[in-house]
Amino acid sequence: MTERRGSLRFASALLLAATLLLSACATIKDARGGVGQRLDPWESWNRKVFAFNEGLDENFLKPVATVYAKVVPQFVRRSVDNFFGNAADAWSAVNNLLQGKFQYAMEDTVRFTTNSVFGFAGLLDIATEFGLDHRYEDFGQTLGTWGFGAGAYVVWPLFGPSTVRDSIALPLDRSVSPALIIDNGGAQWGITALQVINTRANLLGASQLLDDIALDKYSFLRDAYLQRRRSLVFDGDEPASANPADDADAPAPAAAASAPNPAASAAK
Repeated sequence: MTERRGSLRFASALLLAATLLLSACATIKDARGGVGQRLDPWESWNRKVFAFNEGLDENFLKPVATVYAKVVPQFVRRSVDNFFGNAADAWSAVNNLLQGKFQYAMEDTVRFTTNSVFGFAGLLDIATEFGLDHRYEDFGQTLGTWGFGAGAYVVWPLFGPSTVRDSIALPLDRSVSPALIIDNGGAQWGITALQVINTRANLLGASQLLDDIALDKYSFLRDAYLQRRRSLVFDGDEPASANPADDADAPAPAAAASAPNPAASAAK
């Protein structure tokens, strides 16, 4: 009970902080010019947090994930993915319902029920074999569907890239994690650690490729994150904007430093 109260207090504090950020975003938007400044007004601070996360990953998460990937068989890691994906399907069904996507909500419900019953609590993805694909939706996407703008870009310690809108949704999205449903402190930490390490292990190849091609990793990830979140909100059917500066969800133009340099690549 004490742990739950502590989690609720933390979630409330984070929600309050994100709400204040949203209020500040409107002021900053008017005070600064240009799409890039508008979407990343706290770049100086964000880069410091980004550097902290990179150091944590380089010195702890990546080494642990590398050992984990070598020791744990792939089919076991896939089962772990399926287990957490099954929980995400349940939350996705709720968000699709809130967005008025009733058919997708039904499909997510069938996916969750099928995998929970016949897939050993989701360890096996039976539903995909029946042609029911994942349609992940989170509360940040729901807020976007309801008309809330993305707001300023934010980088959080440990959690990484976000926006003001996604930060507001984060406590609710995290509250449905399998780790937080279990009323046991040790089990919560263990499941959370397993999810983080398993996810990081799946990204080892992608992170190495990113290190090789991105001259400015921060800008590259920021632009990719904003573009992906915008695409998810509109389900890939993004409306055309006559003036990109007026579109709160439009990512800033990619900086030259964030793209690979053809001349440099040829010289290698």
